[in-house]
Amino acid sequence: MRADRLVSLVLLLRQRGRLTADALARELAVSTRTVLRDIEALSAAGVPVYAERGRHGGFALLPGFRTELTGLNHDEALALLTAGPGRGEQAFGLGSARASALRKVLDALPENHRATASDAVRRFLVEPETDLLSRRVVADEVPGTTMTEVRRAVLAGHRLRIHYAATGQDPEWRTVDPIGLVTVRDRGYLLATRAGADRTYRLSRVRAAEELAEAAERPDRVDLDRIWRERSARFLGDDHLVVLVRVNPARREDLLDTAVAVRAEAPDADGRLRLELTYQDSRHAEWALWQLGMDAEALAPQSLRTALHDRASALADRYGGTSA
Repeated sequence: MRADRLVSLVLLLRQRGRLTADALARELAVSTRTVLRDIEALSAAGVPVYAERGRHGGFALLPGFRTELTGLNHDEALALLTAGPGRGEQAFGLGSARASALRKVLDALPENHRATASDAVRRFLVEPETDLLSRRVVADEVPGTTMTEVRRAVLAGHRLRIHYAATGQDPEWRTVDPIGLVTVRDRGYLLATRAGADRTYRLSRVRAAEELAEAAERPDRVDLDRIWRERSARFLGDDHLVVLVRVNPARREDLLDTAVAVRAEAPDADGRLRLELTYQDSRHAEWALWQLGMDAEALAPQSLRTALHDRASALADRYGGTSA
């Protein structure tokens, strides 16, 4: 909305001083022409913004000008500023809204605390793009227009048409009653019902969406945490393989990256970890355990131990003699 953009423009000038029209356009994700129109609107509204010409010119506010925004105490503002990108905001298409909100939070701080908060942001790193092994963390990507339609339908309580591509199937249109949105490990999900039956849709598989004018059939009050737990329990109980594993603690994360869920975890007598994991099927479990070599041992089910034994025996036979 233009009003939000105008506030963001003023805050950018207050916090960074003189900025060019091109720099403002990049920050606000609009064209330079739009920035110039916004500057004219601010000037007409009495905001003391002026242009400085020349090589190092740009737009600036008269010294001492301050916007009136809701204040926060120092610790509250610091907590928000240093929280880092939230998992939900990207999955739900709220990244730009967060950037705008943080500019307002920073402006709400007392002058003597502003430098401290800005320094804290630089000294805390939350959710980096790569882990210690330089593996890139890949989050689900959902087109902005699609996410906007989904989010509006959820908040307005309207029915939703989604063009959804289920695993191994061609996309098809379906009409659902949205209940809420959940994000887990940078993956977003739409909780809904369809013809009265519970449905959970991965947002990255929604190719297109359309908010309908018809009201959704859903309860007025909702406990998303309870609903997610119940659906997760049903999901893990349907055609999944439960595996008991002993693993070198140094390879714990490698193992967890391959599992659907962790049911239990405890230290073993020799310093290893004993984990009860859920896998999609026996083939997936066999592949995951094989990758870890001697750092992991499948204890159950016996069928998995047999499959790994047969694979190891076949490999030993191949390399047991001299090469041809």
